[in-house]
Amino acid sequence: MRSKVAVLKTSPSTVLEDYSRLMKMAGFEDVLPKDKDVILKVNISWHHYYPACSTQPWQYEGVVKTLIEAGFRAEQIIPAHNRTVVVSAKRGIINNRYNVVDEKYGLTPVHLYEKPVKWIVYQPKNFKYKVLHRIFPDGVKIPEMFIGKSIIQLPTVKTHVFTTITGAMKNAFGGLLSERRHWTHGVIHETLVDLLQIQKEIHSGLFAVMDGTVCGDGAGPRAMRPVIKNYILASADQVAIDAVSAKMQGFEPMKLGFIRMAHEEGLGIGDPKDIEIVGEDISDVNFGFRQEETFASRGQKAIYWGPLKPFEGLLLRSPLVPWSYAASRLYYDFFWFNAIGRKRVKEFLKTDWGKLFLSYGKKGNT
Repeated sequence: MRSKVAVLKTSPSTVLEDYSRLMKMAGFEDVLPKDKDVILKVNISWHHYYPACSTQPWQYEGVVKTLIEAGFRAEQIIPAHNRTVVVSAKRGIINNRYNVVDEKYGLTPVHLYEKPVKWIVYQPKNFKYKVLHRIFPDGVKIPEMFIGKSIIQLPTVKTHVFTTITGAMKNAFGGLLSERRHWTHGVIHETLVDLLQIQKEIHSGLFAVMDGTVCGDGAGPRAMRPVIKNYILASADQVAIDAVSAKMQGFEPMKLGFIRMAHEEGLGIGDPKDIEIVGEDISDVNFGFRQEETFASRGQKAIYWGPLKPFEGLLLRSPLVPWSYAASRLYYDFFWFNAIGRKRVKEFLKTDWGKLFLSYGKKGNT
């Protein structure tokens, strides 16, 4: 069995039209029924705008514009935003300019952590959890509104300190699990496989659109080096698009736990030789990216997999937990962004992609 991944080169002047062409090449209309609502799972990895960190505004608009031109009504398109213990989605919506796109196309975003969204315990019908039943013995809760709707994951091409790369499979992490999702970091690869199993049971259609116009190399998903690459990707196979992204970044897909396990479970294709690439010839593409660490990620790994593992419950699941949130905010928001990130953003805004970002509104990071 072969899966199809569409890959195109693009530019700031043609990106919206290219996203439409990309999605058609990947066959989005074959997997997203017109009579079903479509959830757009926007990725907000930081409430600051930082290139390649979160869903790009042109990526978001390109998908929305394509859906509407294909006959989906605005009220059928539901932007969904999760909250984390260290990132404010509401600030992220403004700083990443999603509100500009929402206003232009008449979309109403849904915040999954606010009423009237209801979270329910989900009992699998055709599979057994690998790890989630152990992490959440009282039941794995998901947003009830997800059931019966289609979903489009909107990740970017970037590295990740825990999973080497992050993409479509990891993007589901924010939407399907509550704020306690960090409890699963110690078994993150198995968790992503469990989440893909859930998606295949609850959604009427699955699709992913990934932006690689500006990619992230290094200690993702936030403390990265932005690198302009001018690629965009799309697929109905969440495993295959992650595998292609991983290969383009310079990693061996089947050596990444979540891709290999999903492939072995038959949830998608993770072996590049069995993936059909349509669009660009990427056979010689290798960005040479590296997974790197930050001071914060080293501390987290010591808790999840290192010498502090025996204290994981005490440090991350007890009244002491706020210390870790405060430490993360202090490191990323007050030290790293101001010492390193802000300068990189300013340099990026001088590029053609940066100028396109500014065309969505010139308010600064809040």
